[in-house]
Amino acid sequence: MSDPHWPTVLFDFDGTLANTIPLIVASYRHTIERFGLDPADDITIRSWIGRTLPDMFGELVGDEREPELTDAYSAWQQEHVEELLEPFAGIDELLVDLRAAGVRMGVATSRRRPSAERLAAALDLHTHLPVLVTMEDTPVHKPNPAPLLLAAERIGAEPADCVYVGDATVDLGAADAAGMAGIGVTWGAGLSEELRALPSVAVVDTVDELRRLLLPSV
Repeated sequence: MSDPHWPTVLFDFDGTLANTIPLIVASYRHTIERFGLDPADDITIRSWIGRTLPDMFGELVGDEREPELTDAYSAWQQEHVEELLEPFAGIDELLVDLRAAGVRMGVATSRRRPSAERLAAALDLHTHLPVLVTMEDTPVHKPNPAPLLLAAERIGAEPADCVYVGDATVDLGAADAAGMAGIGVTWGAGLSEELRALPSVAVVDTVDELRRLLLPSV
């Protein structure tokens, strides 16, 4: 057995714990087409991941129309979860081993709570991750550190004892602002070169690399 490097590990959800990228891209594309917005390619849409829907749609169409687009996006996405949601190989086993090593874990995501809870349940992740901070829990969001700090508080951990794992630049920015270690992963939406340009402990390409950082051999 390995000893954990950090006693508390916090995770982003989308693109980190679960492959929600196809689901998110398709949901945005549906909403863009339905409301006649300017087309956006996949690279552009992927760059939006990590921001809240109200923030993103408010930027695209203004605050007055934002709720209508957010609701349409969310409704379509919920109808296509089973079709497009995919697990990342090795994540469940990593969470099992972290839990066995006594690591306290939680999630800080920009996703809304009903959606986050449904996706976590669909992949049976909620048993390992009892603390879930979602969009509704803080008035500001990543890269602001508030969601990460709230997750640490709910777990009962000091920020300096935490590492935050995420796939987006806003994740690493939030970790740095929170006084936490940050680890970027490249299997999600973020671009490797952009992640590597930010302060972090490391940027990893595989779950095995992440495991070696979180559970170094003794």
